[in-house]
Order: sequence, then C-alpha cells, then structure tokens
Amino acid sequence: MDEVTDAMGSTEAQEQLSWLMDRLDELSGHHVVHTAIGLHPDEPVGVCASLFSLAVHRTDHDNPRVAVARTALAMAGPEQRPGWTCRFLDLPSSLPCCLIAGTIATPGSGQPVFQARVATAHAQSPYIVVLGLTSASLQHAEAYTDILEAVTHTVGFTDPGSSPPRAARPSRISEVLL
Repeated sequence: MDEVTDAMGSTEAQEQLSWLMDRLDELSGHHVVHTAIGLHPDEPVGVCASLFSLAVHRTDHDNPRVAVARTALAMAGPEQRPGWTCRFLDLPSSLPCCLIAGTIATPGSGQPVFQARVATAHAQSPYIVVLGLTSASLQHAEAYTDILEAVTHTVGFTDPGSSPPRAARPSRISEVLL
C-alpha cells in the first residue's frame, strides 16, 4: 500500500486513497460481494481513486419493478437533490433497472464525492443487484456515469459453465473512452 501511495505523488491523492481504504471494511454491512479500486490520472492531484462495488440485496417484493423502484428511491434519498440524475435503463435482459447519480458529502469530512449507482432486478427474484461507482474526481462525473451504464449493459445472470460460449459483443466501455 505504501508503494502505491508513494507512486501517486501528491499528498491529496494519498489522502483520498487512504480514506477509501479505511472504509472498505464498512462495505460488508451493505451486502457488498465485490469491489474493485481504480487509479486514474487526474489534475491537479495527479491520481484519483475510484471504487466499483457490487451488492446483492434480498427484497420482500414479488414484483421486480416495484422492488427496483423502491431501491432507487432509497438510494436517491428523501429529497430532490439539484444536479442529480435519475433514469430508467433499457437492458438487453429486459429486467427493470434504474440509475441514480450525483454528488454526496462523505460522512465525517463533508468532502463531496461523486457516486453513480444502478439497481436492477436479479433474474431469480427476490434479489436486487446494486452496482456502484464512487470517486472524489467530480469533474469526471459524466464519464463515470457512462462507464457504469456501459458495465450495467454487460450484466448477465447465467452460469458461465453451463452455457455454450456466445460471440463477444462490442465493448461499450471502449466507445465511452474514445
């Protein structure tokens, strides 16, 4: 870890990564089953960290559309926030899906971070899958939203060992980055 923070150069970038690492343990209480940390070039700090997470929540609703809508409302919070995005996504799976994105204040420090989250129904109810992408790099919020949406379009609910391989689809992530 020290080698990574030293390579990042700036004190601010090191503080961001340290803050992020200190909070990884807290994710288990939010049903997170997977995380990935990204380090991205960013000015003026040099490098900015981002966190991708995948959580699975059990729901008590039989209707997946209602379950996704209630999850999205909970993620958006009790009041309308200026500058926030909330929209439904049409997925290849036809499962209900909603994207919520905007800036939040981090607990304790009040420092703003960008967070994009997607809630979609699991193919085998009663579960909701929540994908999240969080970063202190506010100026790249639109790109992070596009990346999370592209990742969401690749989500599938099949056992990779039981089905024949499918032809590779073009990468929407590479489209976003070009």
